[in-house]
Amino acid sequence: MLSFRDLVQTFRSLGLSPRQPVLVHASLSSFGEEIRGGADTLLGALLAVSGRVMTPAFTYRTMIIPEAGPENNGLTYGSGKDLNQMAEFFLPDMPADPLMGILAETVRRHPQAQRSMHPILSFAGIGLEEVLAAQTLAEPLAPIGALTKMDGEVVLIGVNHTVNTSIHYAEALAGRQGFIRWALTPRGVWECPGFPGCSDGFDAAAPLLEDLTRRASIARAVVQVIPLAPMLERLREVIWQDPLALLCQRETCERCDTYRRLAVG
Repeated sequence: MLSFRDLVQTFRSLGLSPRQPVLVHASLSSFGEEIRGGADTLLGALLAVSGRVMTPAFTYRTMIIPEAGPENNGLTYGSGKDLNQMAEFFLPDMPADPLMGILAETVRRHPQAQRSMHPILSFAGIGLEEVLAAQTLAEPLAPIGALTKMDGEVVLIGVNHTVNTSIHYAEALAGRQGFIRWALTPRGVWECPGFPGCSDGFDAAAPLLEDLTRRASIARAVVQVIPLAPMLERLREVIWQDPLALLCQRETCERCDTYRRLAVG
């Protein structure tokens, strides 16, 4: 069974420190053995070493699909009749989507945590009030930019780059358009621009970031740490040079297909 001390020692060996806040993506199952105290212990270890932690707290179940909308939006309009009936109103205490992992919900529920108020793409953080406040409806990924200015780092615990939300920010920096999605709120349906594309092809970024990546293993989990600023600049340049870079290969992916059509057209 893994202990708090095991986790702290690993994070310190990777150079995490209070000087640099972190954006964390984690899979507890990747450790292959139980952590004493579970996600609370993992978060406690991150806070003990870094002190400032942020995670995505996205809420996809607020989304609805309209009958019509703008072109080139990576979406089949009118396809959400059943899902629309199950959509929920966004509320500040809505749990993070299970796809975010248990650590994200643990951060959100922490007594010192704050959460941004985007009805689909909120972030939760501890000690990062100004970073969270950077988010707007028009710029949902702005907290990543704010974290970058603070010399922040990405921490991937037992996961690969397909869950690395920061790469979406690199896409935006390179000029890759965001999409429009719609969310159900107590004040009506909100139009939410800047919704990111598909991330299924993002692990192709791994070899491009090899020299920037610090790694350590704990039990069966590989922990990767990548500094945000050089990562974003490198991937921005890659996407700028090749508009098809980091897209997935699924034939049914509407968002990647839209990017391909726009690149050709």
